[in-house]
Amino acid sequence: MARPKKRRTVAVHPSVSYFKPRGIPMLDLEEVQLTIDEREALRLADLDDLSHEEAGRRMGVSRATFGRIIQRARRVLADALINGKAIRIEGGSYRIVSEERIFVCNGCRKRWREPPGTGRPAGCPQCGGDDFHRVSASSAAAPPENTAD
Repeated sequence: MARPKKRRTVAVHPSVSYFKPRGIPMLDLEEVQLTIDEREALRLADLDDLSHEEAGRRMGVSRATFGRIIQRARRVLADALINGKAIRIEGGSYRIVSEERIFVCNGCRKRWREPPGTGRPAGCPQCGGDDFHRVSASSAAAPPENTAD
């Protein structure tokens, strides 16, 4: 008997759950499924550029398990892109946790918070620059400034 899958930690539930190739009617499309935990793995590894070890820690799984999740996710995306299939994002073994999002501007060093699920900020609220990065709440050396400044 197989061990039950451990629920993976996901920071934000996706607001977009379906992608399809342009110009192909829905009736003629094949679909692939990308699970929500696979989408989270793609976000952490490919968008946030985290190591497999750090991304696995954030998802509550081992580095090796994270590697298998990201490998499956990339295979699903490759199949959809190469073979013109629609991507449905749903399912998987996960639990949603609201993760505090703290950003630091590399220009003026301002720290600020953004609510989960709102995407990448357009710019620093103080100087308007777009050269900033996200830091984890546990690694932030100083408390972030309030967004209501």
